[in-house]
Formats: sequence, structure tokens, C-alpha cells
Amino acid sequence: MNSKYLFRNLIIAFFLLLFTFGCTSTNSRKVTIATAANMQFVMKEIAAAFTQETGIDCDVIISSSGKLTAQIKEGAPYDVFISADTKYPKILYEKGFTSNIPKIYGYGTLVLWSFSENVPLDINLLTQNQIEHIALANPKTAPYGTAAIEVLKHAKIYDQISEKLVFGESISQTNQFILSGAAQIGFTAKSVVLSPQMKGKGEWISIDSTSYTPIAQAAVIIKKDKISDAAMKFYEFLFSTKSKEILENFGYLVPVK
Repeated sequence: MNSKYLFRNLIIAFFLLLFTFGCTSTNSRKVTIATAANMQFVMKEIAAAFTQETGIDCDVIISSSGKLTAQIKEGAPYDVFISADTKYPKILYEKGFTSNIPKIYGYGTLVLWSFSENVPLDINLLTQNQIEHIALANPKTAPYGTAAIEVLKHAKIYDQISEKLVFGESISQTNQFILSGAAQIGFTAKSVVLSPQMKGKGEWISIDSTSYTPIAQAAVIIKKDKISDAAMKFYEFLFSTKSKEILENFGYLVPVK
């Protein structure tokens, strides 16, 4: 009788172990990626390519780098953080929130974009009276906003047009200001105007890269009790040849090594 019960208990234990392993395996087949808004469109393609290659699903959360950093500090369940700069990943690393040193995956570029007719696409003409609102991302939380301010100061027109500036909380909201016409013109990431969703819409010009600090963009793996295989695989894929090709197609410059 005891042997019979022992055998039954062993069978139950086996299936419980199998069930637990199955749940763990399923959970490890998904990675949650906190992504800066300028990477919204390119990340969709990178994530799709990663899923096709590995079978691992991606859950992409879009916001400004500053807001995502604050959420990570509060314990948001993200696996990988894809920032629009190196500052925020460095802050997280120094505070012990990441499992690795920030690594640059690309350099972003800034453009001036408009959907309004008869609006001159020229930095030096932003002072004209016909331009009432100029959109850019909030420089306090969005690196592309910081770069836009640098451009305006480099052109020596910041003081003249400061009252025209309309700040989006991220590049995504900034784009909405431009698309809706709430702002006649604005600064955004080149990756936005080259995306399949926006390509050919409106008019844009590239901004002289010497007029702002290079927008080096870094990624980190968020520290957890146990880093998932999915997170590690995605992080490695981000620096793969395939990802670099996608980044370049969206106007990013990628490190040689």
C-alpha cells in the first residue's frame, strides 16, 4: 500500500514539475523592451526580425527616455532599455539598475519637418512672423529636444523664437503637433520621416550635424534576480548585422564595431 501511494505521489510530483517548467519556458519566450520614442518605427522592424529569427515575442513600450528611466527606477517590469541617449542608461547603471555597462547601438540624426504650405524649411527663417509655433520634444526628458535647443542656439535665434516653441513630452507627441498642424514646423528624428508610415509625407530637411552634439544612443539590460534568455538574446540581436542594416535604413549611423 505504501509503495502504491509513493508511486502516485511521484507521478503527481512529476507532472507538477513538468507544468512548472512549461510555464517558465513560456514566460522566457517574451521580452519587454522599453523604447525611446524616436525608435518607435525602427523598433517595430527590429522586433519583427528578432521574433521571426527566434520565435520570441516582443512587447514594446514607447515613451521618452527620461520617463522610461523614472519608471525603471520605480520597478517597471522591463527587460531591456533602448534609450535615445547615453545619459539615462548611464544613470541607471550607476544606480545599480542594469546588469551591464551602456553600449551604443547607433547615432540619431535631427530633421526639420513641416506639413504646412509656404513654410520655409530653413533654420534661419524660423523667425518669420508666419511661423507661430515650432514643435520639439521636451529637452528635460527627451534627448532630441536637447539637440533641437542646441541647433537654435547655434543659429543664434533661440532668444528670438523661444516664445514660439511648443514642447511635446516625447518625439511621438512632437510628431502629432506637426502632423495635426498645431505647429507649422518642428524638429524630429530622421527615423520618423524615413519610416514606412511617414515616408513621403510633408517636407523635411536634414539639420547640419555640426550644430548639435552627436546623439549617441545606448541600450542596457535591466537588472533582475534572474535575467531571462529572451532578454539576453534580444540585446545581442540589437547589435547584430541585421539590426544594423535596419537602423541604417532609418537614417541612423551605426558604430563600426
